[in-house]
Amino acid sequence: MRKIKLALLLMFVLSFVTACSKSNGDIFVSDEAELVDAIATVKAGETIILRNGVWSDVEIQFEANGSEGRPVTLRAETAGEVIISGRSNLTLSGEYLLVSDLVFKDGHSPTDAVISFRKDSKHLANHSRVTNVVIDRFNKPDRFDSDSWVLMYGRDNRFDHNHLVGKMNKGVTLAVRLNDEASQQNHHRIDHNYFGPRPVLGSNGGETLRIGTSHYSLTNSHTVVENNLFDRCNGEVEIISIKSGSNIIRDNLFWESAGTLTLRHGNGNLVEGNAFIGNGKAHTGGIRVINADHKVRNNYLENLTGTRFGGGFVIMNGVPDSPINRYHPVKNVLIENNTLVNVDHILLAAGADEERSQPPENTAISNNLFVATRTGTLGVTAFDDISGITFNDNGLSGADVEFDFNASPVETVKRNNLYFDKNAKLGSSIKGLLNTDEVGVTWYAKGDLRAKLGQGKEIRVSPGKNSIALALETAAGGDTLVLSEGEFSVNSVLEIASPISFVGAGKGKTTLKYTRNALFELKDGASLGLKGIAIDGSESDNVAGDTLIRTSRLGMLNNYRLLLDDVHVMNLDVNHSYSFLKAEKSTMADEIHINNSEFSNVSGDLLKLDAEIDDKGIFNVDYLRIENSSFKNVAGRVASIYRGGTDESTFGPHVSLQANHFDDVGRSELNESKLAFDLHGVQLLTVKENHFVSSGGVNVSASVGEPVYQFFNNAMGGSELAVSYKDRVIDPKEYLAGE
Repeated sequence: MRKIKLALLLMFVLSFVTACSKSNGDIFVSDEAELVDAIATVKAGETIILRNGVWSDVEIQFEANGSEGRPVTLRAETAGEVIISGRSNLTLSGEYLLVSDLVFKDGHSPTDAVISFRKDSKHLANHSRVTNVVIDRFNKPDRFDSDSWVLMYGRDNRFDHNHLVGKMNKGVTLAVRLNDEASQQNHHRIDHNYFGPRPVLGSNGGETLRIGTSHYSLTNSHTVVENNLFDRCNGEVEIISIKSGSNIIRDNLFWESAGTLTLRHGNGNLVEGNAFIGNGKAHTGGIRVINADHKVRNNYLENLTGTRFGGGFVIMNGVPDSPINRYHPVKNVLIENNTLVNVDHILLAAGADEERSQPPENTAISNNLFVATRTGTLGVTAFDDISGITFNDNGLSGADVEFDFNASPVETVKRNNLYFDKNAKLGSSIKGLLNTDEVGVTWYAKGDLRAKLGQGKEIRVSPGKNSIALALETAAGGDTLVLSEGEFSVNSVLEIASPISFVGAGKGKTTLKYTRNALFELKDGASLGLKGIAIDGSESDNVAGDTLIRTSRLGMLNNYRLLLDDVHVMNLDVNHSYSFLKAEKSTMADEIHINNSEFSNVSGDLLKLDAEIDDKGIFNVDYLRIENSSFKNVAGRVASIYRGGTDESTFGPHVSLQANHFDDVGRSELNESKLAFDLHGVQLLTVKENHFVSSGGVNVSASVGEPVYQFFNNAMGGSELAVSYKDRVIDPKEYLAGE
C-alpha cells in the first residue's frame, strides 16, 4: 500500500513539474495552453519564461498584478530566441508587468496592434514595462490595412530599449492614446529605442511616433520621449506627431529621416537637446511649430534639405478661432540656443493662405547660432507678417540673411564633428550624437538588412529551353543573371519576388522574346534591374491588357525599384493598348530609372502609374527619372502619373526628364488625350534638354502642395505644355520663357 501511495505521489509531482516547470519563482512554458495556465496563476514577483522556439498564431493576453519592486515578468528563455510569428499579438493589462526579450517577425497582428497596453477599454496596464523586444516587418499583408505596432494606454508605463524596423503598412509605428481619463496625464516614458528604417508610404498615416490625437489634443499627456534613434524614418512628413500637451521630447537623434518633429496639436511641449542630421538627403527636416506655449531649445540641426511642411525649421501660420483639428495659432513660443548648420529652409509664418491667416504672436527666437558652410545666404523665408516674432542676440557664421535677424558674426569651432560657438554663448551645447549602441537591443543587427539589387552572386545563363526560368529558380535576393549573347525565348511569366538583375552582353547582342502576355510579374518584395538587353514583344500573346512588366494584382507591401540601363524595348504592338509597365493599386515604386535606353513601336502607354484614383493623396511612384533615352512610334503616353486629393503629408511624386528624344509619341487615335505625358499631382518636375518631334503635349496639374516645375532648354517642336493648379490654368509661357 505504501508503494502505491509513493508511486501516486511521484506521478503527481512529475505531472506538476511537467505542466508548470516551476522553480524559484520561474515558470517555464512550452505552448499556448501552458502559457494561459501560467498567467492565470502567476503571483507578484514571479516570472513566466517562454521556451525557445517559434510561437506561431498566438495571441498573448498578459493579465496579472505585480507590485512595486515585485513585477510579474513575461520573458524569453534566451533573449532573441523566442520568435512570435503568424497571426499573433500581445496585450498587457494589470499592474506592474514586465515583458522582455521577444521577437515579432514573419507575421502580423490580427487586431489593431502588435503590442497593446490594454486588453480592452476597461482593462489597462499601469506601471508596466516592455523592454528588449524586437518587432521586425510584422506588417499586415495589405499596405493600406492600418494598424499600429505599439499602442500605449494607462499610466506610468515605459517602452524602452526596443528595436522596431520595417513598418510598411499604414498606421503609426508607436502611438500614445489619450482617449479616456485613465490614459491621460499618463507620464509614460519612451526611451532608448531604435526606430529603424521605415520606407515611404505614399499616403497619410506613416508617422513613426504619435502622442495623442486632435480630438484630445487640449489634454496633457506628460509623456517623455528621450534618447531614441530615428534612423531613416521616411513614412511621411511627420516623423513624430505631437497632438497633446506638456510632453518632453529630448536628446533624440534623427538620422537621415524625411520629415519633421511636428508639434501638430496641443500646448506647452518642451523640445530640447535633439539632433537632426540630414547629410543632404532629400526632404530631411527638423522641427515644425504649431500652437502655443512651447519651448524649443538646445537642439542641433545640420545638413537638412526639406522645405515647406518638411522644412529644417518651420513656424506655421494658424487659423483664427481654429477648430480643434486644424491649425491653432503660434503664441508664446520660445526658441532659444539652437544651432542650425546648412539648413536649407527656415520658414516663418509658413502655410499662409486664406484659411491659415493668423501670423505667430509673442514668439522669441533668441541666442541661436546659424551656420552656413556651403553657401553665403541663410535660407530664411517669411510668408506673412512676422512682427509677432522677435529676434534677440542670434549669431551668424559664414552666412548672410536678407532681413533683420538681429544677429552678429560669430566664430565657430568644431568638436565631435559638430559646430559650436567658440565663446560658448550661442547655440546648442549638446556634447555629441547619441551612440547606436545605446539604443535598441544588443543582439539584433540594426539597419535595413534586406537584399538589394546587384549585391548578390552572378549566375551565368546561355540560351536554351527555359534557361532563364530555371536559373531564376536558383537565384536569391540581390543576385544577377548574366545572359550571354544570343536570343532567349521565354515561355512563362517570370515571377520576381526579390531584388533580381538581368545583365546582357549589350542590347544588340542579347535579345529576349516571350510568348505570354507579360514577361515579368513583380511580386511583393521584388525589385528589377535590366541592363544591356533587347526585349522584343512581337511573339507575345495577344491578350487585352498586355504589359511587359506588371505588378502583383494583390498589391505589394514592399516598395520596389525598377532600373533600366542600355535596354531596347520594341514591338509591344500585338494589340492596340500594349504597355511597358502597369502598376496596380496598392503598389509603390521607390524609384523607376530609365537611362540610355530605346523604346519603339508601342501601341499603348509605356508607364501606367495612375491606378490610385480615389483622391486620397496616394500614388504609385515616388521618383521617376528618364535620361538619355529615345522613344519612337509610341501611340500612348510615355508616362501617366496620378496623385489626387488634398492630403499634405507626403513629398512625391518627383519626375525628372533629361536629354531624351521623343519622336511620334502620344498621337494615336486611341489616345484621346493626345498627350506624351500626363502628370497629375507631381510635386517636383524637372524637364531639361529634351527634344520633341511630331509628338503630343505635356500636361502638368496638381491639387495640393506647392509644386515646383522646372523647364530648361527643351525643343518642344510644337508639343504643347499645359499647366494648372487647383483648377487654375497657368500660362505656360511662365515656364517656357527660355525654351
